Amino acid sequence: MTAEAALSNDEIYSAVPIVEIDGQVNDMVQSLFVGMDMSESDHGMAAMELRFFNTATVEQQGNDFAFEFADNDLLSIGKSLRVMAGDQNDPQEIFHGTITGIEMVVEQDQQPVLIVLAEDTLQKARMSRHTRLHSAGTVQSIVQSVASDLGISAQVSGLNESVDDQMQFNESDLAFLRRMLHRFDADLQMVEDTLQVAPRTDIRRNEITLQLNSQLLSIKVCADLAHQVSHITFAGWDVAAGQEINVQNNANADTGPGQGRTGSAILTQAIGERPEHVPHISTQNQEEAQALVNACFSQRARRFVRADAVSVGNPNLRVGSHVTLQGVGPRFENTYYVTETHHHYDTSNGYQTRFKAECSFLGA
Repeated sequence: MTAEAALSNDEIYSAVPIVEIDGQVNDMVQSLFVGMDMSESDHGMAAMELRFFNTATVEQQGNDFAFEFADNDLLSIGKSLRVMAGDQNDPQEIFHGTITGIEMVVEQDQQPVLIVLAEDTLQKARMSRHTRLHSAGTVQSIVQSVASDLGISAQVSGLNESVDDQMQFNESDLAFLRRMLHRFDADLQMVEDTLQVAPRTDIRRNEITLQLNSQLLSIKVCADLAHQVSHITFAGWDVAAGQEINVQNNANADTGPGQGRTGSAILTQAIGERPEHVPHISTQNQEEAQALVNACFSQRARRFVRADAVSVGNPNLRVGSHVTLQGVGPRFENTYYVTETHHHYDTSNGYQTRFKAECSFLGA
């Protein structure tokens, strides 16, 4: 069994995040920095909130607002923002994007606080809305086409399935990509300036072990049969071949990391067969139909066991990471796929990472 890795070679884990504005670390920005919240999910697009005290001794003005004058516009809308976190001897990037909003908070008997809001490059896709028809091709080619229109570099793995014309009807480009990739059980994330897209089964961003009462600070984990099914079927018609389509999920369905008893197996044993038929999707042939029912089954199966946990701040704990949880009892000790992360820093509690993860399996 893999042991929990130390977060630093030093005796004290010093993990104050480092803020870069337009590629530069500024002493005043860093000294007035008091808080951070960065959120990301498996639907793509990360959002950052940074908090700064907004008072300082300003040259020729004495004690005044720190960031509100023309000669100090560092924290301004449109600036490039990069945040690194973790061991200060080897910090890791957790966010790279653009400042899209600023907020001033002034309360009685408190220092003024400037809040900086930012989103990663997928903000372009969120704000670009179209009604258009994407010509038939592979899923990969359509993703590449949308990314090219946005001026975003894309790295797409797999997704060579052929699809017919895809209609984007009054949707943002981000919503369209999310909808299409969900259909084929794939995920998208911005990594620096590159959009990375791949089937869920191919994603393993990092491998991390967390031990309860050590780096794993708290956890709530639940195994629930409410949405589990024994199998999923689909029936339709292949117009080109002139024949019926009848499929059921098979061994190619992706159950993700981990081992043990699946929700569908426990369901069948404890309650009985609970099949589901999906009539609301359309497919052009048997191959596409098989991929779709496998995706539907996989997405249900992986949500059988879900964990909501808090760990010591770890910049490598990101969406797509495989995290092995130890010390939580034989039923829940397993390897989980991380679906959401929230990296938080404040001067009271330091750096912590809250994450949600899922697993298809229950242990002994």
